[in-house]
Amino acid sequence: EAAQLMEVTKECLARAIAAAQPGNRLGDIGYAVQSYAESFGYGVVRDYVGHGVGRELHEPPEVPNYGKPGRGLRLLPGMTLAIEPMINQKGAAVLTASGSLCAHFEHTIAITTEGPIILTKA
Repeated sequence: EAAQLMEVTKECLARAIAAAQPGNRLGDIGYAVQSYAESFGYGVVRDYVGHGVGRELHEPPEVPNYGKPGRGLRLLPGMTLAIEPMINQKGAAVLTASGSLCAHFEHTIAITTEGPIILTKA
């Protein structure tokens, strides 16, 4: 169960990064995570989200792991974002009161005219 949750969460991250194309919107990133995780019956934590990275580590915009395609801030070349899906085996609460498993993976990316570039190592 833990291995599957980790693989799904890694794939959520990969899909979110793939959605971080110039001209897309923040909702496209969130939808990529949410739709894939929920297709396995998993919950997406909503209390913690990704964020912009600039002069400070945590800057606007917030990068939710849930959303609707075509909604939210438009992604532009030059933006740097931390995308960090946090996926629960059950429910969306930060603390899994049921004792269920949770997985979290993160990368910082730069959006370029050619698409996203991963700036962090796995």
